[in-house]
Amino acid sequence: MGRNPPIARRFCFRIHPSPRRSRGKCAKCPRAPVVCGKIPFANGCNQNRREEPCRLVDNVIREEKMKILNALLGAVAAVSLFAASASAQTYPERTITMVVPFSAGGPTDTVARLVAESMSKDLGQQIIVENVGGAGGTLGAGRVAQADPDGYTILLHHIGMATSATLYRKLAYDTLNAFEYVGLVTEVPMTIVARKDFEPTDLKGVIEYAKANKDTVTVANAGIGAASHLCGMMFMDAIDTPLTTVPYKGTGPAMTDLLGGQVDIMCDQTTNTTKQIQGGTIKAYAVTSPKRLKIFPDLPTAEEAGLQGFQVGIWHGVYAPKGTPAEVTERLSKSLQKALKDENVAARFGELGTEPSSEADATPAALKAKLESEIARWKPVIEAAGQYAD
Repeated sequence: MGRNPPIARRFCFRIHPSPRRSRGKCAKCPRAPVVCGKIPFANGCNQNRREEPCRLVDNVIREEKMKILNALLGAVAAVSLFAASASAQTYPERTITMVVPFSAGGPTDTVARLVAESMSKDLGQQIIVENVGGAGGTLGAGRVAQADPDGYTILLHHIGMATSATLYRKLAYDTLNAFEYVGLVTEVPMTIVARKDFEPTDLKGVIEYAKANKDTVTVANAGIGAASHLCGMMFMDAIDTPLTTVPYKGTGPAMTDLLGGQVDIMCDQTTNTTKQIQGGTIKAYAVTSPKRLKIFPDLPTAEEAGLQGFQVGIWHGVYAPKGTPAEVTERLSKSLQKALKDENVAARFGELGTEPSSEADATPAALKAKLESEIARWKPVIEAAGQYAD
């Protein structure tokens, strides 16, 4: 009868699993047995007929399936976006966990608890502080980096957030890209202190003594990546003299041995040394801030004492997991700003030798800029010292 009409080639549908050629089944279709549709080929189902008709139908069906799948995915995405937006608008609806990557009772823990208490009042939900110490603060930071980005797990970390990017050559997260930024909290000055019976009477004397006795002078710190470790490295770099470092598992043991005369020098935060300095149980030589502190008006700055350009501040910031909605980070930032204006927080910070960050600094942009600049600042110092944590 001649060639089949073109339209007939479009109707060959797979509906039976059997591969046998019988009762009009098409054995030549590429995917296993089919039966011709109600509009047959002009000469019936000819086994020599080319396979394009079935392949064409398969393509049409596949395209239709993809359209349906894409529509479903789009609907799911829209629903998820709507849910996330609605959730962000009502945030927070439950308790928030603030991870501190150091042990309880330390300076960062103290700062975190003061801020968390005040922010809880503003947010209307409790912020509980959870201490996840270890590996110089990277364990706690890593936990937050992997947490759900919903604003219910946040991180308060200090300068170690920047230095760990170089100290740890195999860090489990990308420091600059694994977090959203909330804002800066405070910058705690450091103090250069020594055992009570250490011979030098001023900072110039300390430097001269250290250079003359570099093989015997010991510098205590609270562990790799701790503020005292970083300040100690910066001090040795500034005086161009390597000294023997003695790492401890925390500030408490380090201070205990300094009080007992087991080590010579330590460079640590005022949050750790204020009580001992005021009690006269250790000797203080200088503060590392640009200006003198109100609580220590007679204690010179490092620059005043002869160590030009030596300024070290242990700044703290609040972070959230990457992907946290902008509305949530903005809410947290506003709450942080309000907490830092709290008179009780300011008073307690003052007792610790520090002060709250300004409203302009308690912002995501300011914290991001600070982190970037501090990574660049500390990288050459750490590399020159060759003291890595892994």
